[in-house]
Amino acid sequence: MVDARGPVDATAVFGGLAEIAEQLATGDGGLPALQRTVDVTVDATGAAGAAFVEYGHDSGRVVAAAGALDWSLGRPVDLIHPTLRGLLQYGSRVREFPVDLLGTVGGEHLRGRGLHRFVAAEVTAGKTAVGVLVGGYRDTEGTAGAGERAALAFLAGLVGLQYSLGRGLPIHDGGPVLDPVGEPFALLDADHLVRTWNPAAALLTARSPEAAIGEPWPFPLPSTSPAAGGGSLAGGGSLAGGDSLTGGGSPAGGEIVEHQMACGTWIQIRAATVPGSTDIAVSFHARADQPSDGRDLFIALTGHELRTPITVIRGYADTLVEHWESLDEGSRREAVYVVGQRARELSRLVDRLLNAVGDEANPGDASALLPFDLIDTLTTAVDDLSPEQRRTLAVSLPQCLPKALGERATLATILAEFVTNAGKYSLNWVEADLTAGADEQSVWFRVADRGIGIRPEHVERAFERFWQLETGDQRTRGGVGLGLYLVRRIVERQHGWVSLRPRQGGGTIAEVRLPRADADALGEA
Repeated sequence: MVDARGPVDATAVFGGLAEIAEQLATGDGGLPALQRTVDVTVDATGAAGAAFVEYGHDSGRVVAAAGALDWSLGRPVDLIHPTLRGLLQYGSRVREFPVDLLGTVGGEHLRGRGLHRFVAAEVTAGKTAVGVLVGGYRDTEGTAGAGERAALAFLAGLVGLQYSLGRGLPIHDGGPVLDPVGEPFALLDADHLVRTWNPAAALLTARSPEAAIGEPWPFPLPSTSPAAGGGSLAGGGSLAGGDSLTGGGSPAGGEIVEHQMACGTWIQIRAATVPGSTDIAVSFHARADQPSDGRDLFIALTGHELRTPITVIRGYADTLVEHWESLDEGSRREAVYVVGQRARELSRLVDRLLNAVGDEANPGDASALLPFDLIDTLTTAVDDLSPEQRRTLAVSLPQCLPKALGERATLATILAEFVTNAGKYSLNWVEADLTAGADEQSVWFRVADRGIGIRPEHVERAFERFWQLETGDQRTRGGVGLGLYLVRRIVERQHGWVSLRPRQGGGTIAEVRLPRADADALGEA
């Protein structure tokens, strides 16, 4: 296995595999073993960087990354986008493609960081697809050799074994419930005749593969083109009856057409030309209405959390009113301090609830994203923290950074959540560090603490709504489990992403990355 970098370091490869084998043999594994496997992928394939994307509830997410892809940790990936599904399902298990073929799915972002081609292998545990292992390369003309492909296939199988053992995997709670192979999917030829119609498509439409294959595509198609550019494709007519409408952009930027089948079920349809062919990959699924699951829990938890500071404020206020004359100056000051502290807690909780309601009602508008100075915004946000939080936060920011593209007003909420968690999960409010920086595509800031740390298997669960590190009678810290959930929603509607990871030597690093306002201009240069 030789590429432009020279021979692969066999010592590093086999040493890494030995570490993974030892972890699995001793009953460990989970995210540490998965991350080590991604590290070995860089060494074994000669890639500049590698990552593993785990299939989640409605998309994928980068849960382990190394080398030139380490910045992507925590990034959401639209794995049901037709282009990627076509790449994963069309041909051999190990697929190689230039990043240009990803188009709006992420190709521009990757190319801006000097990555020009990818090799990918889907990972399965048993018959269930759980994710995809990828290696990224900086050269544009090279191709993966037989050795590199075999190495990636072997490592993908090793990841599949780790998922089969189930030791701390999957990272997402409840398992990989998204399976691109198991989602409704069709391949059409250039004349819109159905070539492939999978069982999930048959189940959703009540149309068997025998009845569908060879026949015209029965629903409207969104306009589409090859991922790297090209002519548009007109939408086909509906043979099944019903109504249709064209929706806005998908999370990955592709057009979505919504169509109501004759049975009354609304489906969402996306399409893209399969790279290297004239075939059209089509993904479609039943439109999910806003779920009401968890509403009663939301009301119960937030009601409890609202009552707690209100009860304290009312108690101290009543004490001041009724016993003002009998209290000494120190007692009065202490009571006023507690009232102020609890009022700030109440204000932050109300802000979270309003953000939750607003985020569900209005998922965000790209036109609302504006360039802003991250350093100035963070400095102002630090000033808005409580005196105790400011005392335990070491601020080390550069003089200037490229402007970020996003919603300036949300940064105070995000920083307050990070600093609050750093204090909440630290002994005696140990000092946390606030730093910031930039690369060619994003600007970022981090809050790193030396608290009790976060276990690798919790780095994704911490972003789930209502998830708590402590449960039941074990709970010693307040909160409703909404803070990080809202942070992720706020950041991702700004086309950024947020991640948590253990800090070397103990503690936790919380990081937010937002797009650079001038990233497009840099990409064109």
